[in-house]
Amino acid sequence: MAGTAVEAINQVTRYLDLAGVFACAILGGAIARSERLDLFGFLVVGSVSGLGGGVIRDTLLQHGTPVALTDYAYLPTALAGALLSFVISISENAWDKLFTALDAAVIGFWAVTGAQKTLAAGLGWLPAILLGTTTAVGGGALRDIMLRRVPAVFGGNALYGTVAAAVAATMVVCHYLGAPLVGVVAGVVGALLFRLAAVKFGWNLPNGLEWQPHSRLASAWRTRRVRRNPPEDQEGR
Repeated sequence: MAGTAVEAINQVTRYLDLAGVFACAILGGAIARSERLDLFGFLVVGSVSGLGGGVIRDTLLQHGTPVALTDYAYLPTALAGALLSFVISISENAWDKLFTALDAAVIGFWAVTGAQKTLAAGLGWLPAILLGTTTAVGGGALRDIMLRRVPAVFGGNALYGTVAAAVAATMVVCHYLGAPLVGVVAGVVGALLFRLAAVKFGWNLPNGLEWQPHSRLASAWRTRRVRRNPPEDQEGR
C-alpha cells in the first residue's frame, strides 16, 4: 500500500514537472521573440527556460544524472513549447497579461516537485525549501543571464521567488504530516492564489532601505568619506 502511494506521488510529480517545462519553454520563446532571435535562438532559450531549474536541482542533489537527460519526455516537451512560441506570436507583455494564472501554476508545479524530490533523496526540510525554490526560479534566471538581462526573480516581479518558497514550505510541512498529496494540491492552489493576489495588488518586497547606523564609528566613517570626496569636487567632475 505504501509503495503504491509513493508511486502515485512520483507520477504526479513527473507530470507537474513536465507541465512546468512546457509552460516555461513557451515563456522563453516569448522572450526570444522580443529579442528578435531566430529559430535556433527560440529553441535554445526555450529549452534553458524550461529545463534549467530542474537541471540545477538534480545536479545539486547528486542523485544520478539530471532527469532532463534520462527521461526522453523532457527535451521534446521543452522544444514543443519553444516551437509553439515561434509559430504563434506571444509577446512577453501578452504573457504577463493573459498567462499570469498559468505562470502562477508553474511556480506551484516546480516548487512542489523540487521539494518532493529533495525529500525523496533523504535530505531535510531546509534543503527541500531551497531546492523547491531553485527549481521554480532557476530556469528563468539562467535564461535572463544568457540574454544579459537582470534576472526577473531579483525584483519587480510580484513576489515570484517568495511564492515559490512558500509553496515549497507548504509541501515540506504536509510531507512531515504524512499527507504529501495534500501538499501537492495545497501548494499549487496556494501558488495560484498568492501569485494572482500579488499581481493584482502590486505586492513586492522592499528595495534597499535608506537607514544608516548612527554609532560614533559610523559617523566618523561618513565624515572621512565626505572629506575625501567633497561635494564641490564631485560637481566639478
